[in-house]
Amino acid sequence: MKSVSLHTLGCKLNYSETSTIANNFSLQGFEVRDYGQKSDIFVLNTCSVTNNADKECRQIIRSVLARHPETYIIVTGCYAQLQPEEIASINGVDLVLGSNEKFRIGEYIDNYEKNALSCIHVSPVNEINETFSAFSSEIDSRTRAFLKIQDGCDYKCSFCTIPLARGRSRSLPFDSVLDNAKKLTDSGYKEIILTGVNTGDYRYENNFLIDVLYEIEKLPVERIRVSSIEPNLLNDEIISFAKHSTKFCNHFHIPLQSGSDEILKLMRRRYNSGFYRDLIYRLNEEIDSVGIGVDVIVGFPGESVDHFSTTVEFLKELPVSYLHVFSYSERRNTDAAGFKNRVEISERRKRSETLRNLSLKKKADFYARHVGTYQSVLFETQKNDDFIEGYTSNYIRVRTAAEALPENEIRDTFLRESRAADAVIGEVLRNN
Repeated sequence: MKSVSLHTLGCKLNYSETSTIANNFSLQGFEVRDYGQKSDIFVLNTCSVTNNADKECRQIIRSVLARHPETYIIVTGCYAQLQPEEIASINGVDLVLGSNEKFRIGEYIDNYEKNALSCIHVSPVNEINETFSAFSSEIDSRTRAFLKIQDGCDYKCSFCTIPLARGRSRSLPFDSVLDNAKKLTDSGYKEIILTGVNTGDYRYENNFLIDVLYEIEKLPVERIRVSSIEPNLLNDEIISFAKHSTKFCNHFHIPLQSGSDEILKLMRRRYNSGFYRDLIYRLNEEIDSVGIGVDVIVGFPGESVDHFSTTVEFLKELPVSYLHVFSYSERRNTDAAGFKNRVEISERRKRSETLRNLSLKKKADFYARHVGTYQSVLFETQKNDDFIEGYTSNYIRVRTAAEALPENEIRDTFLRESRAADAVIGEVLRNN
């Protein structure tokens, strides 16, 4: 029996796609092994959002080949779509597949014997038009599943390579989404997380994201979550659904990128800071104990000290629970790569550190506000013999004694003690 191992870089969408690729290998009779184990084939599903992602990709390939030089190396994903020749130039890479080709690996090879030269199969971006089903668990136990419903993006943000790597926005057929959701609930998953490149842009014939939410709510799943949604797509219907649904998690992840209207305009974002502020306050007013995560980019070309200070003050005032902070990275073939007034790398790092510290404070404050309350927690990860962890609906990490319960259980839990931004110590109610 041939064996295969896989590794993923980047977003949750990539993870769901890697899981599907692994399943395809399994159906063909391959033994799927853990990343790091010796295998006949190694598949790396790449990201290309930052230079660090590209660098990590190259390091992983070289590391696998150093340990197992006979392994057949396949590289796919966004980096492969954008820079196939660059990947093919790495000694030992056998096959490079683009976004249209990643789910049809078997069509491009007759055997898995190593080649003297890499083979490249990458369609032009204007020919990326297929939408493949994909879903995966976040961890090995059947607890939370990421369900892909959409791919590609029609937005033209000046810093982003995703439209170049994944093509135009397109959505999985409505019936296929529901069929995949049923498979996940039948398999025992307690939470389904809807994901895509621009998940809020889901539209298939006369169905939109809100229709997906209403239909999945009818299934015997206990929780529904959306991985990330653009602020301009978080409309009244979705907010109303979140407010009244007993299954939708009171948690949103909403990209901001900058608190400065001047920088937002340079980025070509589809909102301004006032719109974003009003949205965040509305969510806090309408949805009890809502948790909100925010994406922010620092060091964008033209971001002055004053622009950054505006972002810091904007975020300090916002009732959000954590930040995902990214240092701007010049990406080839994006408009922003040619913008003037670049911010020095050292300054980008300083600004990132400032916002990461702010994120720690916001998360610690959010956790502390919920100490002394009772929350439903989906326990999913047993870290060691001593404790098990899980998340509340509003995305608070909770830790409790391992003997209290098995994984994949939702239990009412008293949040007893906050450990800063790490976790809250909880006590599971014994009458559950």
